[in-house]
This record gives sequence, C-alpha cells and structure tokens, in this order.
Amino acid sequence: MHILEVTNLSKKYNDFAAVKHVDFSVEEGEIFGFLGPNGAGKTTTINMITGLARPTSGFITLAGIDCVKNTKLAQRVMGIVPDESNLYDDMNGFENLCFCASLYGMRKMQREEKARELLLEFGLEKAGNRPFKAFSKGMKRKLTIAAGIIHEPKILFMDEPTTGIDVESAKQIRELITGLKRCGTTVFLTTHYIEDAQRLCDRIAFIVEGQIVKIASVNELLESSQAEYIVHFTFDGSAVAVDDELKKCFPDYDFEEQDGICICRAPQPFPILPLVRFFEEKGLSVYEAKSVHPSLEDVFVKITGIEAKKLVKEKEGGRK
Repeated sequence: MHILEVTNLSKKYNDFAAVKHVDFSVEEGEIFGFLGPNGAGKTTTINMITGLARPTSGFITLAGIDCVKNTKLAQRVMGIVPDESNLYDDMNGFENLCFCASLYGMRKMQREEKARELLLEFGLEKAGNRPFKAFSKGMKRKLTIAAGIIHEPKILFMDEPTTGIDVESAKQIRELITGLKRCGTTVFLTTHYIEDAQRLCDRIAFIVEGQIVKIASVNELLESSQAEYIVHFTFDGSAVAVDDELKKCFPDYDFEEQDGICICRAPQPFPILPLVRFFEEKGLSVYEAKSVHPSLEDVFVKITGIEAKKLVKEKEGGRK
C-alpha cells in the first residue's frame, strides 16, 4: 500500500527547472532512500512534499491527503528530522520534546509521558535535564529524531541522519532507524553515505539534475551489477597511470585509477595474467590482484556518473 505518491512533480525558479516531472511512490512501512548529488533536486522535492515549497505543477498525496491543497493536515501525519537540529539550545532534553509535542496539539500529560518514554528508549534519560547545547553531536541527533517521532507520525523524513557524528553514535542511529521500521513507521531517507543506504533502505530512488533516473530495491540494484566482473590491481610501492596504451592493449575492459589502485571492469570474467605481464613490462610489480563484488557504490557511480566519494566530500564541505 502506498503511503506517499508523487506524480508529475515539477518546480521552476524563473527559467531554471530544479525538479522535472518526478514520479515515485513510497510503500507503507518501508525505508525509502532518496540519493543524488548536491543540486540534483533532493531538497527541493522534499520541501514540496513537506509543505516548505509549493510545486509549479504536479500532485503529492500522503496517507490519502492532498499535500498541496491541505498542507497543514498533511504535516500532522509526518515527522521531519533535518540535517541541522532545529531544537532549542537553552531548553533541556525533556523540555524540547514536550515543546515539539505541544506543536502537534498533544495534551500536557500525554506529551510528558511520551517525552520520558523516548528519553529512556533513546538512552538519553540521564541527559534529560541538561541543556541541549551541552549535548554531544550524537546525542543531539538522537534527540532530534525523538522530537520528530514524538507525535507518532505515519512517515518520517530524515535528512543526513549520520553525518558529522562519531562511529558509535552513527551505529546507534542506524539501529534506531531499523527499530522505527519494525514498529511500522515509514522512513524517507536522504544520505550522502552510500553504505548507509545499502544497510538501511528497502528501495532507492536516484535523482540527477532534477529527474529520477532509477528506482529499484537494493537487492535488484545489486543483482543488476553482478553481471560485471571487477578486479583491483595494487602495486608494490607505485601507482599505475590509466593511459591510452593500457586501453588500446585491452579494448574490451574499462579502467579507472582510484587511490593508487587500478580498477578493471569487464562484462565477464577475464584472465588476469596478461594484465600482470603488461604492468611488469612497464616496470610495475603487482602486489595484489583482487576480485571485488560490485557494491551499491558501484551501482551509484554507474547510474549517475558521479563518484560516491565526491558525494560525501560535497556534503562534508558544507556545500548545498
């Protein structure tokens, strides 16, 4: 059953089309990933769904509610966790949760009970009386998620939930997200970390230059890449330059240099020895030749033409 349906959605700013005739749906109870580089239209699309921007054209239906015509009603059944916290520094954890609950019309007794429950569930009960500004980054992210679900929304929009926090906190956040799914909450997730998407998402939509270029389950995306055979060549004390001679000698293969490793791709398994001999003739000693199973990162690069590492650098560099 579809909880969210987006049909022919477009957004123009004067002559610039930020989103172009986007169509997708989200199933109830799934974790739906929305991936793409900066400027691809992710934020604009989410802003239209959540009522922060008005579409130029198209339709958005959330839990049977027309989001364009009944924005306020639709907002009551959604939760939003922004990449930067919108909670108040001088309020403590308990006060922040109660305040957020009051915005959704929850009664005093109900919101206080739910706030205590979430502080306990998220491991923040000892920090409940401390001001938000004294929280660590990981604790801030967890409290922001708790604030987004205190009114028990049907769908939770999460923007970069694990960016900028330590490894242990990121692990806890991922566990919280899978826990939300087990409880029946639909999660709409944007992230620059492809590994997070592979671990968490049921389905993923790739958006590039304002258009959806692919929607599929993680399993389908990985299965589609299994036809490709990949070998990583690492060299003893030197790196290879992927040059025209290499490509001319092996025209059926695709080559890429990444972090001093030569990556060779082909549609089927190929003999490694001729490549090793070629490198040795060039004065390069092969330290390791390793067959690699394609990952979701490889799929992302293939579909979008954008390196996943560049995607992360864009986010960590603060460029929107």
